[in-house]
Amino acid sequence: MELFTGRPTDVSDRTDKEIKVYDFLDELGICYWRLDHAPAFGSEEELCRDIEESLGAKICKNLFLANRQRTRFYMLMIPDHKVFRSSDISKQAGSSRLHFAESEYMEELIDCSPGSASVMGLMNDTDHKVQLLVDDDVINAEYVGCHPCINTSSLRIKSSDIFDKFVKAIGHDFIVVHAE
Repeated sequence: MELFTGRPTDVSDRTDKEIKVYDFLDELGICYWRLDHAPAFGSEEELCRDIEESLGAKICKNLFLANRQRTRFYMLMIPDHKVFRSSDISKQAGSSRLHFAESEYMEELIDCSPGSASVMGLMNDTDHKVQLLVDDDVINAEYVGCHPCINTSSLRIKSSDIFDKFVKAIGHDFIVVHAE
């Protein structure tokens, strides 16, 4: 797998939502590296381990969550070796017991389908209905690996660029949590 700097030169076979991510990162002056690959669906797959090795960054799990009433939504970014425990994360987020949200909410609110959820999708949440939760290990990592709203490419971006530039530019904030 070959690592590229920035957006693809030929975008004719790319989705609009992927191009939108590249446009926004470029507009913000955020440097990123891109790796194109077969569809990747979970951190347990051998493909995902190969992607991380080629990318030079851990791809964190991005879990799309909701409270029981489906009135509050969350994106949780945690390292792949950590486990989501609803009671722990719910308490830290100040919410009732969180569970995985149905895919239609993910598509409606952040324009991502299952397997491609990403912090980048928050740029589509213009009504700020999704609260970002970030594990402390992700905040403290030098780089974050994430999808550009599609699971056939992965990006390596400096953590500081994601949390100090990208998240602020889209008008979101985040809550730091700790998962075991």
